Amino acid sequence: MTHKPDCLIIFVKNPVAGKVKSRIAATTGTDKALEIYLQLQEVIRSTVCQLTDIQKVVYYSDEICHTDEWENDVFVKRKQKGANLGMKMYNAFAEYLRHHRKVVLIGSDCPYITVNIIRNAFSALSDSGVVIGPAVDGGYYLIGMKVPHNKIFENINWSTEHVFAQTKERIDKLKVSLSLVEKLSDIDTEQDWLNWTATITNN
Repeated sequence: MTHKPDCLIIFVKNPVAGKVKSRIAATTGTDKALEIYLQLQEVIRSTVCQLTDIQKVVYYSDEICHTDEWENDVFVKRKQKGANLGMKMYNAFAEYLRHHRKVVLIGSDCPYITVNIIRNAFSALSDSGVVIGPAVDGGYYLIGMKVPHNKIFENINWSTEHVFAQTKERIDKLKVSLSLVEKLSDIDTEQDWLNWTATITNN
């Protein structure tokens, strides 16, 4: 089988008020939370569009949209499948590792991610079986691999501060080599958002 170059998967939620950024919505209201989420998606989209030599795939949470800002001629579009976040990520990896040597998956909650960080993640996979970008809150904003290891995603307490530690335990048990890229902050709360917008203003 001929394998294509690197593939980047972006997990997004369909932008519906009341279904995105619930912790932000708790202090700002659902409409403002939706507006913030759409801005986050735009930052991520703008960043990954600079990776012109890498196949890019958007996986939607509920339904594929062909009329949004994710251009149909730039992004392949798929629907997430699985009973929980772990199975959804594993299924996405399994689908694209059939045709690509390296696959990296990111979410749409970390505007601090850069083109260089993504490229460094792909480079790390030349020597390691898995690469992770840890998040400050104990989760991760990026994960990549060359072989779809389903056990890495099993029995993880998703959306908690234990996600990265539990994932690393699974990787260690499998005796798969792990590389890390830099630790970054996700945008989960209104204060996270204010911190991010302050960095833009200051720059």
